Amino acid sequence: MIAGARYVHTNLVARDWRGLAAFYQNLFGCAPVPPERDYSGPTFDAGTGVKGARLTGVHLRLPGAEPDGPTLEIFNYSRLEDAPVPAVNRPGFAHIAFAVDSVDDARAQVLAAGGEPVGDMVTLATSTGSRVTWCYVRDPEGNIVELQHWFNQ
Repeated sequence: MIAGARYVHTNLVARDWRGLAAFYQNLFGCAPVPPERDYSGPTFDAGTGVKGARLTGVHLRLPGAEPDGPTLEIFNYSRLEDAPVPAVNRPGFAHIAFAVDSVDDARAQVLAAGGEPVGDMVTLATSTGSRVTWCYVRDPEGNIVELQHWFNQ
């Protein structure tokens, strides 16, 4: 095992980092962790492997996380590569998940804030009898978000 390893953040590259950060703050209670980031120059180019890169953005503390817990890092690069629309079954990172009190209410709020549905809201049971109601939605930039509520946990 790598000494000192711990989970610290997940990065989300956005077209409009301020708009997407506001979406996650307003709907899920994520909180900004100052300072805002603004990086460029030869050292940054070397680290990213992207010549002429400039990055701006912010880290957001995830709801339920400790004060020094993991963040959602929402950044924008001055030059963006085209990418396919995220899919729930595409290899690689597929979605971020939030536990909510009501999946139906949370889904309605995401859609009202510019999100889109991916599938239907469903309830599944585990082999131990616990049940989870969940659905996938897209944030305003098309990233997949799972909304879930567990019963009998």
